[in-house]
Amino acid sequence: MASTSSRRLPRGRHALAPEEVARIQRERLCRAMAEVMSEKGYAATAVEDVLKHAGVSRQTFYRLFSSKQDCFMASFDTAWASLTRKPVPADGENPLERCERALDHYLRTVAAELPFARLFLVEAFAAGAEAIRRRAEREAAMAAALAGLLGVADDAGRFTCRTVVSAVCAMVAPPVARKDLDALYAVGPAMTAHIRRLWNAGAFGAGTGPRE
Repeated sequence: MASTSSRRLPRGRHALAPEEVARIQRERLCRAMAEVMSEKGYAATAVEDVLKHAGVSRQTFYRLFSSKQDCFMASFDTAWASLTRKPVPADGENPLERCERALDHYLRTVAAELPFARLFLVEAFAAGAEAIRRRAEREAAMAAALAGLLGVADDAGRFTCRTVVSAVCAMVAPPVARKDLDALYAVGPAMTAHIRRLWNAGAFGAGTGPRE
């Protein structure tokens, strides 16, 4: 298994503040949790596996986290931040072009962060009720962001955005679990075409659909 790529502390004595040391160690443990879990799954991942992968002591782990579940939830928040970085805005795009570019950006980010993507999309369902609840909240936030991109203004359109986001997450999860980048990227064109059909049918609510 590849070692975690987060920043390591300098060897020997250093001038880093205790808060900075804790931040670096926390980042290493969060990434290690995701990387180990991407190979073993939530249930089979032990704290000891994460410690070995991160190169962090057990004492340090329990100073930062109360349990494996606590570390998972911190990793989940890191995954969310990593996977939802916004693309650079482009001038002159219509709503569908903005949506298409955002979807392409999301898929590329998922491909670049497969361990965090698996943690967010797959392993959250194995990590208990709180993880499932938080994942549902984040999915709702993604749907709200899609509604903003498309200029959706009513409940019918917002519901369509929720179904689109749920479909994207469901379609992306199996390729992420298999580490199949070809299948992952194939979601983009098919989903873009589907969104255009929904738009042309007026499924995103008032003000959407083909212009006369």
